[in-house]
This record gives sequence, structure tokens and C-alpha cells, in this order.
Amino acid sequence: MRIVFMGTPDFAAASLKSLLDNGFDVVGVFTQPDKPKNRGMKLFASPVKELAAAAGIPVYQPEKMRDGTALEILKSLKPDLVVVVAYGRILPDDILAVPPLGTINIHGSLLPQYRGAAPIQWSVLNGDKITGVSSMYLAAEMDAGDVIFTSETEIGEYETSGELFERLKDMGAQLLCKTVRAIAAGDAPRTPQEHEKATMAPPLSKDMSPIDWNKAPREIVKHICGLNPWPVATAELCGVAFKIYAAEYTDTKTSKPAGTVLSADPKRGIEVSCKNGETLLITRLQAAGGKQMSAGDYLRGHPMNV
Repeated sequence: MRIVFMGTPDFAAASLKSLLDNGFDVVGVFTQPDKPKNRGMKLFASPVKELAAAAGIPVYQPEKMRDGTALEILKSLKPDLVVVVAYGRILPDDILAVPPLGTINIHGSLLPQYRGAAPIQWSVLNGDKITGVSSMYLAAEMDAGDVIFTSETEIGEYETSGELFERLKDMGAQLLCKTVRAIAAGDAPRTPQEHEKATMAPPLSKDMSPIDWNKAPREIVKHICGLNPWPVATAELCGVAFKIYAAEYTDTKTSKPAGTVLSADPKRGIEVSCKNGETLLITRLQAAGGKQMSAGDYLRGHPMNV
């Protein structure tokens, strides 16, 4: 079975590696054009491009998907199946129609939950207990195609989006190989989504970063975890602006207004009041111009007058 793979970031590279490690015939790879990064604006290849190039697989980086160029390249590769994982481009119907066995996708949620660009982050932000990955056939509407398989996992109470990303990346890679084998054998299931139950996962933005201390501790912890590693939660504590990377629950109750710094102990962290007199303990942060560190390490060099 001839497979064309389309993907760009680390999440996609894990799936491509799994296909190659399991002996599938990947005849071509599409990935986004190289992007300028850092102060020198040097062009950097995507993780998928680097992996494909190292494996000697032809790499294609069309600027557009609707001008006919990508379509002609794809036709020339004569794929039986196209696999799309975090490519970052919407595929038009004429491209979807090329492979006789269809175009499939690995998505970082249990569809129809969290269709869109940031499913992993929103599952954490919303405080979900369970998430997972889905394999599906691509359709014209975003993330709305028939589901093939799903794989579930629990979300840790203090698990960040970055940590969950790493776990789902590997789960998605395993699920992809299971899916491709089933398609090759002709016994892949096909379950239409319950579209009325669909929820969306739009991109994150820096506007989401400020912590609202008038919320309950769990909402704030999930806000902090969900925005880690990007764009990262922020707060001003005793007049100093911080990025907040981690916090824990406490048993403390207070009558102080929400957002009040109650204590700043190098052995514990920074305790802040929240909704209904509850509190939480900030355990990891970064001051402007400084490095990310434990709250205790910061306080040993920068005591707070509480």
C-alpha cells in the first residue's frame, strides 16, 4: 500500500516515525514551508521534513493547496492512502478524492469533542478527566469525518498541556498504525460522528493568560496547566509581574479578597486567595527577564513583604 503523509510539527513526526518503524511504504511527504525563527530569522525545517529527509523520502512543501500544484504532485505519487496529522492546511475536495482508500487523520481528542486547532489544551483548560486520540476519515467539514478508532487516557490533576501532548503524540502514533493495518485488511470500522455533540477547540492567544483570582482554585489550576507551555498564565504578585507555570491546592481558608498574597514561604511557595475564601499555592514561576524556577528558589533571592 502506497502512503503519502502530510504533517508538520512534533505531534505529526511521531506518527510518521511509527509508520516507518513498522515498515509501511511512505512514498512522499507533504509539510509546511520552512519558517523563519529567532532573531536571525533563519529558516528552519519542520520536524516532519527533517525525519523524512533523513529517511530518504521525497518532501514537498507547496505554498498553496488550491492552485493545482499540490494536486498534480499527489497524483504523480499514486497513493493508495493519504495520512494527515497536524498538517496545518485545509485539503480541498479534489485532493481528498485522489487516494482510492481515502484520506485519514489522527486528532488529539475523542471526537466529536474538541474539533479544531487546540484540542489537547482545551481538554486541560476545561478540567476534563478523560481525553484521547481519534483516527477518522477526512471530510469537507473540519474534523467532522467518520471515526475509525479511538484510544482513551486519563488526564492527571496537575498534568500540563505540554505533558499531555507528549503522551497523546505517542498514543496517536500507535493508533495510526492500527488504523492503517485495518484499512489494508479491509475491515476498518466507520462510525459517523454525532454532530450535535460537537464542541470546538479554537487556537489559544496571549489574551487568555491573566489569571482571574475570583475563580475557584481548580479552575485556576486548570488554567495554569492548560496554558503551559504556551502562552503561559500570568499574574501580578506584590507588584511584580510573573508567568505562572504550576500551582497546587491547599486546605487554607481566608477572609482576604481574591488575589491577595497571603504568604511567601521559600519552603512552600506563594499562597494566594481565590473564590469563596479558598486558596492555592504557586509553586513554579518566572519573573520578567528571569528564568523559570520554583517559587521557593525565587523567594530565596527575592523575598516578598506580605
